[in-house]
Amino acid sequence: MIQAKNIIKRYGDLKVLKGVSVTIGDGEIVAIVGPSGAGKTTLLQIIGTLDAPQGGQVLYDGTDVLRLKQRELAHFRNRNIGFVFQFHQLLPEFTTLENVAIPALIGGDKRSDAYDRARQLLDYLGLSQRLDHKPAQLSGGERQRVAVARALVNNPKVVLADEPSGSLDTQNKLELHQLFFDLRDKFHQTFVIVTHDETLASNPNVDRVLHMRDGLIVESGE
Repeated sequence: MIQAKNIIKRYGDLKVLKGVSVTIGDGEIVAIVGPSGAGKTTLLQIIGTLDAPQGGQVLYDGTDVLRLKQRELAHFRNRNIGFVFQFHQLLPEFTTLENVAIPALIGGDKRSDAYDRARQLLDYLGLSQRLDHKPAQLSGGERQRVAVARALVNNPKVVLADEPSGSLDTQNKLELHQLFFDLRDKFHQTFVIVTHDETLASNPNVDRVLHMRDGLIVESGE
């Protein structure tokens, strides 16, 4: 279970998050929606330990991860959280297989184990014929599926996605959304997705939608 308690975040005089609290259960798919500037991405980054608030707590199964030392926090993030970004952020000089294996290698896995896990995921995602291709040789949908595989390679408890379908066409967008639902059912991860996409937010497979405005959660629906 993830708990964010009374999260406050400022950038200079601008208060981006004004005491946000949210609890996310194991295996949930939660969408966070709202206008630009509402604080959605900032909240996601803080939940993902990529940024630190000026006030509040972030607890994973009761552990306040913001109190961990930097090395401990980096290890926790590597092993427990996967990230999917709008523009995939794959390393252009590495192949599909190498990109997916990188988090496992960073985490200290043996090269053979990291590459075996990466191959299994890429096969599951229909990319077994693209292992040696570099990002520039892949379509937009393929690149985003590679990014999903990379997020899953360490079998994290939670996957955080920031506008993951924002750069995709309609068909690839729908396929990516269905992939998230299938992955939750297969691997039982928690998914927290920041999105402007109403088709995702209104999908019945999404367990809850959190609406944000002006640095606050203004509505939480089932």
